[in-house]
Amino acid sequence: MSSDSGESPANHLSVPEDVILEACGHPELPEMGVIEQVWETDPIPPGEVGERAADAVESLSFAGVPDGGTVALGVGSRGIHNLPDIVAGVVAAVSDAGYEPFVFPAMGSHGGATGEGQREMLNELGVTEERIGCEIRSSMDVVEVGRTPDRDVPVVADANAVEADAIVPINRVKPHTDFDGSVESGLSKMLVIGMGKQRGAQIAHKWAVDWSFRNMIPEITEQLLAELPVVGGVAIVEDQHDETTLVEGVPPSGFLDRERELLELAYDLMPKLPFDELDLVVFDRQGKEISGQGMDTNVIGRRPFSINEPAPEKPDIKRIYTRALTEKTHGNAMGMGSADVVHEDIAADLEATTTLINALTASTIRGVKLPPVVESDRAGMVAALSTIGVVDPDTVRVIRAADTMHLHRMYASTALVEEARSRDDLRVVEEPEPIAFEDGQFAAPSLRE
Repeated sequence: MSSDSGESPANHLSVPEDVILEACGHPELPEMGVIEQVWETDPIPPGEVGERAADAVESLSFAGVPDGGTVALGVGSRGIHNLPDIVAGVVAAVSDAGYEPFVFPAMGSHGGATGEGQREMLNELGVTEERIGCEIRSSMDVVEVGRTPDRDVPVVADANAVEADAIVPINRVKPHTDFDGSVESGLSKMLVIGMGKQRGAQIAHKWAVDWSFRNMIPEITEQLLAELPVVGGVAIVEDQHDETTLVEGVPPSGFLDRERELLELAYDLMPKLPFDELDLVVFDRQGKEISGQGMDTNVIGRRPFSINEPAPEKPDIKRIYTRALTEKTHGNAMGMGSADVVHEDIAADLEATTTLINALTASTIRGVKLPPVVESDRAGMVAALSTIGVVDPDTVRVIRAADTMHLHRMYASTALVEEARSRDDLRVVEEPEPIAFEDGQFAAPSLRE
């Protein structure tokens, strides 16, 4: 939709670089070098991931499932490493055991809250019928399978999954962006919210305002396990490089206890910013496949969109400047409200309907507030740094990272490079030098790996 002047909405919202420089007095920016975090990891070799997934299925009991019975495999919308191989391995094991597997999207309202949109999300993650070897049944239809005993909250689930003889969710266990609890993102949350489609996700997020996910998810998980033929789940844990480090079959009895243990492991392994106090963090991109909130709240230490849920204590970041949306997020800018300044590319690629549907479903409309929009990277840095007080280029603490998932290598200001020299967990890769711009945009590429 264009303005009367012929400008695009992004241009209409964007403040030109020269205006910002004039208002801020053309301040000097810090020099930036490159540092990397030193991580010890033990990933599963890629060629063995499918086999490990098959082993995980074989560890589960299918007693009571009739020969040739249908097995519904829940797959979400997150950017899980090796996801097609893992799903294909699960499909193969289920088929070899004499059952008929099919995949259903277990992703709440993602994909624009349409069956075709969710199928397309799976397709972009590499989960296609040709790749995994079974049918994908994608629909937003749900069935009410019960109501919670105390609050009388409807409990709904994907209609295709409910009709199956067995259900197996496949999901990564990791810290959640909206709350802290004994179980967060993982198999249980996929049952409660992902499998509930748009209606179930909306119900859960509305009730979570007073009930809290930390209490709701365990209670509804137990009810779903009692009402539906969930024979277990396939849990995934990734390391700091987002590589698969564990694939495990979890029986229904372990959905809460074993998930709690896996969550502790995931917290230890998740990538984090290596500094607790930062003046400015620049993220090259945000997106739903990076984090449900675009930028992982556990990485940025901000949770402005959650009600009655405290933010993580660390890190303390004075300003965040975000440059772009990922292609796979399809314009869904959920979480952009966590930034203080954004590049005009975000405004240009913003898909308002998809973003608002996600925010309404999750009851997090503050998370989609559009921050001030700038024309260029130079303008973004100047606008952010000019609002935190007196800034010395030699001591200001600035990081530029690809996104909240890829934090192995980062651009770092002089002060942080000097600090990195004295730390065993950090390595200096390139010495600081003046930031290079081309027409106001960063000349140096993203350090995505």
